[in-house]
Amino acid sequence: MNCMETKARPGSLCIERLAALTMADLPPATQEQAARVLLDNLACGFHAADLPWGRIIADHVIEEGSSGGATVFGRKESIGPAGAATANGTAIHGFELDDIILGSLAHPGTVVVPAALAIAEHTGASVERLLLGIVAGYEMMARLGAALGEDCNTRGFHTTGVAGAIAAAVAAGVVLGFDADTLKNAIGIACSSASGIKAFTQGTGGMVKRLHGGHASGCGVTAVQLAARGFTGPMEALDGRYGLLEVIGGPTAEANLLFDGWGENWAIGRVWTKVYSCCGVIHSAMNAIEIIRTRDGVSAADVKTLHIGIGKRAVEQNGERAPKEAMSAQYSLPFCAAVAITGDIRDPGSFDQDKLSDPTVLAMIPRVITEVDAEVHKAYPQLFGAKVTIETLDGSRFAETIWNAHGTAASPCSDEEIFTKFNRMTATCMTDATRQAVLDSVQGIANGSGSVQSLSRAMRGA
Repeated sequence: MNCMETKARPGSLCIERLAALTMADLPPATQEQAARVLLDNLACGFHAADLPWGRIIADHVIEEGSSGGATVFGRKESIGPAGAATANGTAIHGFELDDIILGSLAHPGTVVVPAALAIAEHTGASVERLLLGIVAGYEMMARLGAALGEDCNTRGFHTTGVAGAIAAAVAAGVVLGFDADTLKNAIGIACSSASGIKAFTQGTGGMVKRLHGGHASGCGVTAVQLAARGFTGPMEALDGRYGLLEVIGGPTAEANLLFDGWGENWAIGRVWTKVYSCCGVIHSAMNAIEIIRTRDGVSAADVKTLHIGIGKRAVEQNGERAPKEAMSAQYSLPFCAAVAITGDIRDPGSFDQDKLSDPTVLAMIPRVITEVDAEVHKAYPQLFGAKVTIETLDGSRFAETIWNAHGTAASPCSDEEIFTKFNRMTATCMTDATRQAVLDSVQGIANGSGSVQSLSRAMRGA
């Protein structure tokens, strides 16, 4: 459909299609992928639910509390859906292992899954509505993240926080079966909650970046609950005058990306499942270091210099060399590279507070050299590439270039890897029986034999 011929804004066309979405529109592979991302986000959420930021937010929303049927990860209590989405979104985004969609510069699962799941639990929605909500939310997150443009992110807005409330509203609204006008109202409300700055990338980043996913998810659910009661918002808040794209997106915003290529390639099929507990922009560098270590047998003791050619954004945003907290360490290219060559970059424990002063890692950081590579920079943000060269003390050189880090759609994780990630991340917070109950519940959702209620019971058993 040609946007100019219909004279409708791309944002309106997108919302109308999302509101009309049915299971018949989704190929079986897309339905299976919705269940796969559900499991991966549960792994992320349960892992971080008992970390300090996860506990603080969960305690807060439970204390604020309201009656409802939504689960808070790692807790027995059930509360209202907005609070549950806030807590669970914070937990999912709580350790840099939640999924990404390339091209949108955003983490969809941390906002979409908590919103869709909480509203489905609260209202007793069907599995079909839950899956539709997840697919629709991912689609909106991918399209809006791309439409906001690179300038928004480069200036310091965190795209997950900015686009997240809208994607969460879409997910929750589709679960509830909203018509297009009601969904537009919910989105109009949610657009006024768009927020998030990237001050967290510096030495004392604090906990707030973890909250960006949860805040957005909770705001999206609140917007949907208000719209369901008749509260209204601007109907063209995405791409109308003073809308989100104009105000926050700036000069590189592209409204047409909200609708271009509709239905050709569902966004949820392009999910990047993260395997390293660090910023996605630097994953290719970590992947290349792993390959050199394994293929060429290079050890930390051999390294004279570790050179990383990468995009300008990574050099400028991810250049912190003396991180003081886990958050800034996970965004630090020099620190993460040092971990990747000296230890296990896949282990979330590598970013425990005491590891930030590990003498082996600290001794490696000065040997890490980062600079802008013109070819890599040109490919960004479509590709998050990296060129790594390690020179050893005996003068040998080992190199690897990665354009698509493992876990991206071009180098996807297998189902076995996703199950392994789930088991690893829930090892300390679930018994074997509970872990199997959650896995069985998600598998039931994938094949149509399960229910949201069975998943709720399994999660509360954790």
